[in-house]
Amino acid sequence: MDSTKDLILESLRRNRQAGDFPHPEIPDFPKSERPILDEFKESLTAGGGTWREAASAAEAEGLIRELHPDAKVICSAAPEIRGNRDIHAIKDPHELDDVDVGVIRARFGVAETGMVWLTQEDLKIDALGVLSQHLVILLDPQQLVRDMYEAYGRIDLQATNYGCFMLGPSATADIGAFMVRGAQGARSLTVIFL
Repeated sequence: MDSTKDLILESLRRNRQAGDFPHPEIPDFPKSERPILDEFKESLTAGGGTWREAASAAEAEGLIRELHPDAKVICSAAPEIRGNRDIHAIKDPHELDDVDVGVIRARFGVAETGMVWLTQEDLKIDALGVLSQHLVILLDPQQLVRDMYEAYGRIDLQATNYGCFMLGPSATADIGAFMVRGAQGARSLTVIFL
């Protein structure tokens, strides 16, 4: 044997039992019967995020300006919203280090947790989701699933190289449970239903 790894793998091969063993059944877990949008809003708020509703892209742009009146750099990966920094012109992710507001359209949201699913195709540049001081997530309210079981059923891991669930602004707490938001990422996260 060349290594401990080889020794362990050879031992596993020698001691593997023959036959096909059934996988345990996954039970049907009870689902909430609350209105799905209300549940999402409550879960998002519990995670430190906020939400707004907009009837049009123009109204959403107005909300972004209202929420972040001092923003100098707005970079949008969402086709409905134009920022003043063109995401397609970015060659190096470090160029996003001065973004005040990043705007992203999420694929779907999860009512149980208040999270949204984002892929690298949604972000255009992955760093937009972590370097922006404030995040605005556009979400179609018809694209909500009830829980993580439904969420994982919608994810196609073969279709993208990167994807993540995101909930609320960045947060960290010390041993005394003193919470700080925005310590390692966005200081705020707002979902605009559009």
